Amino acid sequence: MNTVLISIACGVAGYMIGSIPFGYIIVYLVKGIDIRNQGSGRTGGTNVFRVAGFPAGLFTALLDVGKGAVTVLIIRRYLPDSQGWAEALAGIGVVLGHNASVFLNFRGGAGGATSVGTALALWPLGGLPSLVIGLFTLFVIGYASLATILSALAVAVVFTWFGLTSHQVPLTYATFGWSIVVLVVIALRPNIIRLLSGTEKRVSVFKRGG
Repeated sequence: MNTVLISIACGVAGYMIGSIPFGYIIVYLVKGIDIRNQGSGRTGGTNVFRVAGFPAGLFTALLDVGKGAVTVLIIRRYLPDSQGWAEALAGIGVVLGHNASVFLNFRGGAGGATSVGTALALWPLGGLPSLVIGLFTLFVIGYASLATILSALAVAVVFTWFGLTSHQVPLTYATFGWSIVVLVVIALRPNIIRLLSGTEKRVSVFKRGG
C-alpha cells in the first residue's frame, strides 16, 4: 500500500512540475504577449516558434524535454524499488501537467517534447526511436502534430514490446507509453481533423508560419 501511495504521489508531483509553462514564460519575456491568444494557443515549442521565432521555440522545446527527463531521473534516484510505477506515473503526470497546466487554467501544449524527454529518461534505447521519428516527421514531412502522435506511438510500442519480450524494462513503462498516446490524441483533436482533411499547416524552420 505504501508503494502505491508513493507512486501516486509521484504522479501528482510530476503533474506540478509538468505544469511549469516554459513556453508561456518565454513568449511573455520575449514578446510581452500571452501565447494562449496566439496561433494554436498552445505553449509548446512549435507555437512558440511561430509566435516568437526559432531560438525561442528551440529553447522552449529543450526546457520541455528537460522537465520530463529530470523528473523521472529524480524519482528513480530516490525511489528505485517501485517496479517502475513511481517513474511511470511521474512521467504521465509531467505530460498531463504540460498539456493541462494548473497555472494556465488547464491549458498548455500537446506533450510532444515532454513525452520524448520522459521516455529518454525512462530508457534511452526506448526513447531514441521516438526522438528520431519525431524529428524526421517534423523537419522532413513538416507536420508537428503528426510528429507528436507518431513519437508517442513509438514510445508505447517500444516499451510494450520490450516489456513483454525481455527484462530490459519493466512492463509498467508500457502504461506510460499508452497513456501519453491518449493524452496526445486528446490534445491534438483539432489537428487530427485538419490532417485528415488536408488542411493542417506545415512547419518550416526557414519561414515562420510555414
